[in-house]
Amino acid sequence: MRHLLTRTTRRRVVGALGAVLLCTTGLAAPALAAPAAAPVAPALADGLALTPPMGFNNWNSTHCRAEFNESMVKGIADLFVEKGLKDAGYQYVNLDDCWALPSRDTDGKLVPDPARFPNGIKAVADYVHSKGLKLGIYTSAGAKTCNSAGFPGALGHEYSDAQQFADWGVDYLKYDNCNNQGVDAKLRYTTMRDALQTATRTTGRPIVYSICEWGQNKPWEWASDVGHLWRTTGDISDNWGSMLSILKQNLPLAPYAGPGHWNDPDMLEVGNGGMTDTEYRTHFSLWSVMAAPLLIGSDLRKASPATFEILGNKEVIAVDQDPLGKQGTVVSSEGGRWVVAKEMKDGSRVVAFFNETGDAQRISTTAGAVGLPTASAYTLRDLWQHRSYNTAGTISATVPAHGTVLVRVTADRHWAQHPPAVELGLDGSPLIESGRTAAVTSTVTDLGRTPAGDVSVTLTGPDGWTVTAASRATARALPTGRSLHTVWQVTAPPGTATGSYGLTLRAAYRSPTGARVDSVVPVTATVVVPPPSGVSYLSDLPWLSAANGYGPVERDTSNGESAAGDGHPLTIGGVGYAKGLGAHAASDIAYYTGGACETVTAEVGVDDEKGSKGTVAFEITADGTTVASTGVLTNAAAAQPLTAKVTGARVVRLIVTDGGDGIDSDHADWADAKLSC
Repeated sequence: MRHLLTRTTRRRVVGALGAVLLCTTGLAAPALAAPAAAPVAPALADGLALTPPMGFNNWNSTHCRAEFNESMVKGIADLFVEKGLKDAGYQYVNLDDCWALPSRDTDGKLVPDPARFPNGIKAVADYVHSKGLKLGIYTSAGAKTCNSAGFPGALGHEYSDAQQFADWGVDYLKYDNCNNQGVDAKLRYTTMRDALQTATRTTGRPIVYSICEWGQNKPWEWASDVGHLWRTTGDISDNWGSMLSILKQNLPLAPYAGPGHWNDPDMLEVGNGGMTDTEYRTHFSLWSVMAAPLLIGSDLRKASPATFEILGNKEVIAVDQDPLGKQGTVVSSEGGRWVVAKEMKDGSRVVAFFNETGDAQRISTTAGAVGLPTASAYTLRDLWQHRSYNTAGTISATVPAHGTVLVRVTADRHWAQHPPAVELGLDGSPLIESGRTAAVTSTVTDLGRTPAGDVSVTLTGPDGWTVTAASRATARALPTGRSLHTVWQVTAPPGTATGSYGLTLRAAYRSPTGARVDSVVPVTATVVVPPPSGVSYLSDLPWLSAANGYGPVERDTSNGESAAGDGHPLTIGGVGYAKGLGAHAASDIAYYTGGACETVTAEVGVDDEKGSKGTVAFEITADGTTVASTGVLTNAAAAQPLTAKVTGARVVRLIVTDGGDGIDSDHADWADAKLSC
């Protein structure tokens, strides 16, 4: 649950005298080993949440704005039915904070806001139930909820509030952690569990119980007999850095998840606009592989067809809802190339190839590595393409930047019914100077047990571009494990503006049964300009890409908050700088240097705008090799000079990571940053 405060100043008020806990947790390095403590067996034998809850919560899209009202809630229920989301498994329509008046009535009862809900909560519940759906509601395990308006929390009112919820027909409770007066978390959340169970006995209304204490007290170690799901992290935000941070915190907790007791890495941001559709598919795929609750956080009344396509993918939803209830585990993650595998009840494995990096990557594993038995071949189902293939045992894909390929692999005797799987991709991400020709190489590899016949490859570019094959682009047959490599000469017309351009890589081949198969991969080429000669400020140069943990990277100001242009003068240790880049961990800023530059220099440190908060580390890479770095720097440290030799490098990256304690307030300055060419 979020405040209506700025992001890195956002805090959870948890003490009677104003003590605070920071709500946003950090981008720690992936802890891939299982936790040392043994998971606790579930004790809530009530038959609820045997698969991760699916539904909607308004907070990510509306916060406390006036548009959150009865009309919206009913509209979402209508869309669940009209758009097929109910049929796909979504059932909960959940209200978040701001549904009540700031004060209880004279009997100590909660009062729905008559402006937002003129007919009361029960009428809304009745409407939602009439659609075959369920209603959820929100409060906090404190004196007040998280919103600064001070809506009443349930601390000390647990039994009364739980009874009201049950009487209204509420089916789901999200119980937050704000203004908790320092009362022990286990006591607060257990009291509400007991209150809900009492209300269920008196009304016959079962209520799914969602514990939202942000992972502060490791609820995965004690809450399996308290709630049905528990938040493992601070709040998610609609940006790549936030999603990635939460993913890395939740992945190691797989042993604690199972039917009736789920790790909750927070709601979905799919469709809210802060990420690309590729990134949203990654978000949805990985939440499903982690057996996470799937609570839509976008306003479906404004959603695009692409958003509905992602949220409604029944094959991916089936991964999340598999009754075995296993959370996926990390097989490998070297260099930001992740393989995460999830065991399914039917014995198959779902494998997510997730590319954390900013360039296309080949990611590979084997059937044995993900836990499948030895077999002569396997059926491989691509859950986004909705197509089946056979594989001899290698499972591999070329994955776009920030993308995920999701496949389901089965050891079955029907594998020969399907054409051989082929891996298709370009080597690297092409960087092209307008008016000049660049060579790029495509690769087609037969991964199947059966050969791919009559193989042909084409690469096409935008109108006006010239793309010609400089080597063989056909093969009569590709046996198992063999590849066809084709060199392409690609020319962008003179004057082509810098930026990313879509190319289409296509392979066509014939299976042994005679079926013709087309494999199409959209790829990206980036038109770049060579860097100017001499010494230039990096803030004056165009970057290839800029990923930031919160808000955009700023030129010549600090990071500020979420909006573009809201930074302040760059200041480290009381010293101001007129030029530089303001970033926020985790951040990755890439520049094209074209082999023509020699050094990067900067004064680096934590910006003063966050007071004593913030711990970061800086790193410069040249074509993927680290050439300069700092240790962990805190706000107490003065700016540290950083010099990197980048001679011969085509791409230089400026990277900021957190200091190992989370990304809150990690405002990082590349002050006086210069490039010498």
